[in-house]
Amino acid sequence: MAKANKAEKAIKPNVFMRIGLFIKQIIDELRKVVTPTAKELFFWSLAVAIFVLLLMALVTGMDYGLGKLVLLVFG
Repeated sequence: MAKANKAEKAIKPNVFMRIGLFIKQIIDELRKVVTPTAKELFFWSLAVAIFVLLLMALVTGMDYGLGKLVLLVFG
């Protein structure tokens, strides 16, 4: 029974083998990355900029409104 448990356990490779495997997996994943075209990059950047501006307007409006509310209640 004890021998069966030891046989089932996977032998752990040494630290240099694990580092090499990790670097190999990183390179394999980087090969899967697709670079966007210039047009795609422009439109995605534009979408992000518009979204950030909308969130800035929302936070600014909330800050202004809550500030006025606090002054009305406590001031």
